[in-house]
Amino acid sequence: MRLLLVEDDVMIGESVLDLLRDEGYAVDWVKDGEMADTAIDSQTYDVILLDLGLPRRDGLTVLRRLRQRKDRTPVLIATARDAVSQRVEGLDMGADDYIVKPYELDELLARIRALIRRAAGRAEPVYEHLGISIDPVTREVRVNDQPVILSAREWAILELLLARPGMILSRRQLEEKLYSWKDELSSNAIEVYIHGLRKKLGTSIIQNVRGVGYMIPKGSM
Repeated sequence: MRLLLVEDDVMIGESVLDLLRDEGYAVDWVKDGEMADTAIDSQTYDVILLDLGLPRRDGLTVLRRLRQRKDRTPVLIATARDAVSQRVEGLDMGADDYIVKPYELDELLARIRALIRRAAGRAEPVYEHLGISIDPVTREVRVNDQPVILSAREWAILELLLARPGMILSRRQLEEKLYSWKDELSSNAIEVYIHGLRKKLGTSIIQNVRGVGYMIPKGSM
């Protein structure tokens, strides 16, 4: 999953960036509202973590412009404890949730996971499909109730495909979800991770739609 972090406080930004990357998210970090607009125009994100008190263009303006473009990307706004009116305005303007500064990092992760579930049309915290279950909180993967160890990238690909069975994701789409601007990417990285997943989960679980991409089928194989 790829996230956009919009935060001008360097100390907060660095701690949140490290946390999210440790959790396996690809994260782009910008420090003002104009850079946020540029990032949103050039890239698709799964969640935007948006500070409101930004230089050059405030967070509410960024949010307003986002929704005016009919962009439905989930937005989690971060506000100061005493900014009740800003929280209300942000929610009424189209934000999906908010978190109050200074926030607990565990709460931040839980709210991000909830937004991702909601965007995928899921309420349950654990994904289960075709004998595979994944728990985004513990990162536990089980196949026919047997634990399987995945690398961080393998986990990220499996989560993307298992969240929407039947949806085909191209190599380019997977790359965009897994890598931020600063990450180095080899030309065959996705193929290597898919090969690793098939060895661990079964050769037929991830299907290759020739010339289009990869998918996990909706029904029995």
